[in-house]
Amino acid sequence: MQIAVDCYAGYRGEETPRRFRLHERTFEVAHVVDQWLAPDHRYFKARTTDGELCIIRHDGESDGCELTLLERAVRH
Repeated sequence: MQIAVDCYAGYRGEETPRRFRLHERTFEVAHVVDQWLAPDHRYFKARTTDGELCIIRHDGESDGCELTLLERAVRH
């Protein structure tokens, strides 16, 4: 699913997602849990401020992003 992502470039210039938009909703990233590289993509596993877990895939060639996982927070 294609998404629009706003990123922050840290002191080393590496961009990490800070928020993303899916349809009409904006998700704020609380923190990046993990990140890894694949041959053609960079992945970010992140937790949103509402507790959802998501995986964002960034395509370096097209500079586009896709949401590959969105797991709702479990409320007790």
